[in-house]
Amino acid sequence: MSVKHPIIAITGSSGAGTTTVLQSFQHIFRREGIRAQVVEGDAFHRYDRLQMRENMKAAEAQGDKHYSHFGPETNLFDELEALFRDYGESGRGRSRKYLHDEAEAAPYGQSPGTFTPWEQIPDGTDMLFYEGLHGAAKSDAADVSRHPDLLVGVVPIINLEWIQKLHRDQKTRGYSQEAVVDTILRRMPDYVQHIVPQFSRTHVNFQRVPTVDTSNPFIARDIPTPDESFVVIRFARPKGIDFSYLLAMLHDSFMSRPNSIVVPGGKMGLAMQLIFTPMILQLMDRKKRAA
Repeated sequence: MSVKHPIIAITGSSGAGTTTVLQSFQHIFRREGIRAQVVEGDAFHRYDRLQMRENMKAAEAQGDKHYSHFGPETNLFDELEALFRDYGESGRGRSRKYLHDEAEAAPYGQSPGTFTPWEQIPDGTDMLFYEGLHGAAKSDAADVSRHPDLLVGVVPIINLEWIQKLHRDQKTRGYSQEAVVDTILRRMPDYVQHIVPQFSRTHVNFQRVPTVDTSNPFIARDIPTPDESFVVIRFARPKGIDFSYLLAMLHDSFMSRPNSIVVPGGKMGLAMQLIFTPMILQLMDRKKRAA
């Protein structure tokens, strides 16, 4: 954790909706004039797309059917922790980009599924913002979770997460349903061992819960809309959270536990603005006082 160079990390599984949360934070950054250096978690995968496919085939040939992007052996946890540590100490650090598709790869003259070279983060940023799978990761070799000043988990209930992943991967990435289901099954052990434990290390969790039937996610024709959902927001440290204000501003919300507020799904974006704007401004105020 750092006073002069704060770090915010959003962590969530593939299909959880972390990109939507990123957009909410970007609205805050623009409105408040904050220069945030955004880092994507995919940049810290160990292998590019082609290497990963080859490794998966080799693992399957040896009887390992659970080789996945979720575990420490396929990610650079030490590099990610080094970035967080270095940024917290100096406002600098080393990162790169993972080029997902042709549009992202074209400006670099590279193929999709590859990484750009490692580069130093530019000077003069106000904070570091991470969005990806492992913002609160912890392994024998590295502890990423100890560095962020604000850790946010995005955790739809599992059936909703699968529905979102199925629709995204089929419609935007062209995968068959069978291929997506195979990916879900392959990742399950690493999901349980390396993704789920992170949500016990976060400061705030957002869990979307649909109010429609999602009992068989593999036949769902549509993703439940925000208005067909509630969002459970859990605070690890509820002291200082003005729940009365949140309940007044977020109509039809209620407290389910002393550290949890439940809001209509359509108000998730507003809830993030109300919750995180003062937190971010507090980080900026501490930064200015320490300068």
